[in-house]
Amino acid sequence: MVDVILGLQWGDEGKGKIVDFFAHNYDVIARFQGGPNAGHTLYVDGKKIVLHQIPSGISHENKVNLIGNGVVLDAITLKRECDNVAAMGVDYKKNLYISERTHLILPTHRAIDKASELSKGNEKIGSTLKGIGPAYMDKTGRNGLRVGNLLDKSFTTEYIKLRLKHQKMLDSFNFQEDISSWEEEFFEALDFLRGFKIVNGEYFINEKIRQGQKVLAEGAQGSMLDVDFGTFPFVTSSSTISAGVCTGLGIAPQKIKEVFGVSKAYCTRVGSGPFPTELNDETGELIRKTGNEFGSTTGRPRRCGWIDLVTLQFACMINGVTQIIMTKADILDALPELKVCNGYNINGEAKNYVPFQMNRVAIDPVYKNFTGWQKDITTITDYKALPAEMKNYIAYLNDFLGVPVKYISNGPGRDQIVVA
Repeated sequence: MVDVILGLQWGDEGKGKIVDFFAHNYDVIARFQGGPNAGHTLYVDGKKIVLHQIPSGISHENKVNLIGNGVVLDAITLKRECDNVAAMGVDYKKNLYISERTHLILPTHRAIDKASELSKGNEKIGSTLKGIGPAYMDKTGRNGLRVGNLLDKSFTTEYIKLRLKHQKMLDSFNFQEDISSWEEEFFEALDFLRGFKIVNGEYFINEKIRQGQKVLAEGAQGSMLDVDFGTFPFVTSSSTISAGVCTGLGIAPQKIKEVFGVSKAYCTRVGSGPFPTELNDETGELIRKTGNEFGSTTGRPRRCGWIDLVTLQFACMINGVTQIIMTKADILDALPELKVCNGYNINGEAKNYVPFQMNRVAIDPVYKNFTGWQKDITTITDYKALPAEMKNYIAYLNDFLGVPVKYISNGPGRDQIVVA
């Protein structure tokens, strides 16, 4: 049996804490897509740790953690991450596995990412410059190197061949930066990577399922960044939705049971791209400061706005969401009034769907107003004790989306979650 936790917005929904909260119910926690631009923040015994590629169940004893084939892996980032995890007393070597089909991010991928983004001028996508897009391009172009190739004597030769192909692309961008130090660090990290438990991921995870073990599939980014269904072209390079679990881990669709969709009580976005409910005012700034809305990977300030039920309903539909987990509800505690976007006016016409390409149309969000609860909810543990105004807010979301909000995160702590 496989359950899924994924984001329903533009990422940064707080999935790391949620996976960590649920991990004790599962035997295996597996990342199925994405790269090191995804920062999942956990608080373990009061200590903050940000995971970029390691599954968020790593701090739990006797839980298997698998980096699946749908991920693109940066060996340098993984090494740093493992050092940080080890410093917290976690024995990552005991329970961290990597699928041999996982593609590697090379130093030249990072260089291409940087050169490409710089060439776009004012039309930048907002890439984190981690080399993720170029690595996925090599994957679909059948040029990439995978973790399993590390065990081949011909790895260095294959790397040189691919580097020469990449150099032509870099020359076309007139990229002059010396990346020799990147490559030196990369090959040191590869020696570290060879010491991991490298497995045939699809056989590995299906055998666990056959044995009756419970698997939690962990996604990165959010549904509105999906390469097919997100706000294209301002998207990531992988499938962030539940369908990506099948291709990113090698499991059949009928194995999936629950799909937990994670959404903030409001909405944020990092980088460029359409954001209909964005608040460029004092309220938006208040949410940013109160919620510490700065990228856990890049430190970039996140754009903040009201919750958008049009995109949220769309995300629930394409993912088959069965339960919603609302995060950062406490960030709205001080606001006297809240707004919920329940429709769009597109070029003067009322619409209730996500358009083909958001950045090509003029979207004017339609709002429903709610009275804020203006009460500190961070110490509440029982749903019945939540303010009536908040329960009214949640009830409206339930009715509109047709999917229940079953969990409400009311603080950063591991146990600050109220069950509805």
